[in-house]
Amino acid sequence: MKKQLRFAYLLSVLFLASCSGGAPATSDVGTDSGNNCNGSCAASSNVLQVADTQLVIAQAVQEAQAQGVDATVAVVDRVGNVLAVYRMGDAANRDVVISTSEGNPGATSIFAGLEGIRLPVVPVALNIDDLAAIAKAITGAYLSSEGNSFSSRTANQIVQDHFNPGESFQPGGPLFGVQFSQLACSDFTRAWDGLGTSAGPHRSPLGLSADPGGFPLYKDGTVVGGVGVIADGIYGVDPVITDSDRDADEMIAYAATFGFAAPQDRRGDQITVDGKTFRFSDVDFVDLASDPAAAPSFASLTPATGALISVTGYTDGVIRNGTQFGEIASGIAPDAANLFPGMDAFVFVDDLGVPRYSPVAGTDGGTLPVPALSQAEVQSLLANALDVANRARAQIRRPLGSQARVTISVVDTNGEILGIVRTRDAPVFGADVSLQKARTAALFSSPSAGVYLAALADVRYLTTGDLPPGLYFSLPPVAFADYVAAVQDFLGSPTALIDGQFAFSDRAGGNLSRPYFPDGIDTAGPGPLSKPAGRWSPFSTGLQLDLSYNAILQHVLFAIGAIPTDVSPGCGGVELVDPATLTFNQPVANNRAGNGLQIFPGSVPIYRGDTLVGGIGVSGDGVDQDDMIAFLGVHNAGVALSNGIGNAPAGRRADNLTPQGTRLRYVQCPQAPFLGSQDDNVCDGK
Repeated sequence: MKKQLRFAYLLSVLFLASCSGGAPATSDVGTDSGNNCNGSCAASSNVLQVADTQLVIAQAVQEAQAQGVDATVAVVDRVGNVLAVYRMGDAANRDVVISTSEGNPGATSIFAGLEGIRLPVVPVALNIDDLAAIAKAITGAYLSSEGNSFSSRTANQIVQDHFNPGESFQPGGPLFGVQFSQLACSDFTRAWDGLGTSAGPHRSPLGLSADPGGFPLYKDGTVVGGVGVIADGIYGVDPVITDSDRDADEMIAYAATFGFAAPQDRRGDQITVDGKTFRFSDVDFVDLASDPAAAPSFASLTPATGALISVTGYTDGVIRNGTQFGEIASGIAPDAANLFPGMDAFVFVDDLGVPRYSPVAGTDGGTLPVPALSQAEVQSLLANALDVANRARAQIRRPLGSQARVTISVVDTNGEILGIVRTRDAPVFGADVSLQKARTAALFSSPSAGVYLAALADVRYLTTGDLPPGLYFSLPPVAFADYVAAVQDFLGSPTALIDGQFAFSDRAGGNLSRPYFPDGIDTAGPGPLSKPAGRWSPFSTGLQLDLSYNAILQHVLFAIGAIPTDVSPGCGGVELVDPATLTFNQPVANNRAGNGLQIFPGSVPIYRGDTLVGGIGVSGDGVDQDDMIAFLGVHNAGVALSNGIGNAPAGRRADNLTPQGTRLRYVQCPQAPFLGSQDDNVCDGK
């Protein structure tokens, strides 16, 4: 279990439940699970209103009181606008530790990456309970759609070193690494403008959360937002899912969803991957210590109970209505310019409805021996990938037989965004992730990858504890040149990452980013881009986190009021100049890693002949589908254009590499993947 329930605590919960004033509710009141929503219900007027958010908070507060704990509750809309954060109790008593070992006596303490950070630091109340609650709420909203409903417990299951967590000799989770997306340093996610709700998708202060206690919120079958709760003081994971927890965070958050709960037939526990069923919640309404249907009104809550709070960079403490998803106000709208005619395409727009990422030509023409990607080529790449997605059978959606719902991004070798498009009802998280994937494939396939990485500023891990001065740095600095050397040694190639000899997809790079290589073989050592087992955790993955670590740290310190300057867009290259004064320096943004790296499948590099010219990333509806849509999108565009654009030459793909006798993977396409067709082996020979 994530937390060990003491016997006395269990008795107190049972006592409180018996005195809660009525039997708990037994149904997901307010949710119509029979309306057959499959991507179009968001076109109605379903939004979170102020009264809805107040009700969600009131239901959470009642359950927290019944549990005998103080909680911090956050509510967001579907694109991450923070509609409210409510804190119970004294801020000085709401300390939180980021840890995967805290509360698990048998686990080894890990001090690397984000592990071990504990706030507030006494006597100054620098809290992260509000940031943790926001991250959980965003996770519930961003991972879900009308076809699938996932929670932060679902995220917990799919980001750890084994799938399922706690099962030895199993490969890593299918979305291994997704937790480090939606970052505040991303040049794609948007910051709060300080005025109210605005076009998203918006950033998350801690990325996506794998700590149970975050759920989506639905109205009439469509996602309208998410709720996140932290009450137990641990922002962590559940390392073993063979049991059923009674987690305070999850129980309070689940109570909050009453009347806004996910349709039963869309929940993660109705969806399988690799023969394993996803987890959604370890509790239901009958397990709660209170009856959410009997929750007192929000107006009846007194200052002695708690209060709405402001969070720097996220909310001013005023509850507002959410945005209408799929309309200009949300930042995701139909393709009004008809760039992709007849394809039911959606695009990202600003607050005025102007598309943010219409197809443009590459910026790297002066550095390539061949022409850069043209605007027409980018348009064709996006359109062909979108066509594949529209014909593909979804992997993680209900009802069965739905089409895939994804976001598609194309970048050049500089990492500049050349175009982004999405299908209807694709989960929001896939937008930032698809861009991460495209950039990762382009970077690692580049002849200058090693030079770029080695030039990044060192990382020094922040840890906090109970001893003065409270805020300090330990462990030797991490040098990025060491990662480059580790890859070269691991692959037996002294020129790896510096000659562009091999084309790396995200599946191939992900092979090198696992704490075991081969993936899932517990007796094996780590890949060269991973922390070793024992020092790896979902909060300390290796190169992926290290590249963005300083930027994440700067933003968190800004959001808690420790420093005055927020991070600027661009996750790579931020330097901690002076640990004593917490002074950061961010050089001119380099978009090769403008929103961080990603290490699970769904991208390929793009070539003109044998020259790298960019990358394409896909995310949203199962990693095999993501692989196929990216790979076939590039292939089909090349066939249509007949001008040399295509996938990497077969002899240069990373699946020609066999480090330690194990062949890397390049792409993996699903069997019989298309609706209304029995075509198989669709990626072979391409």
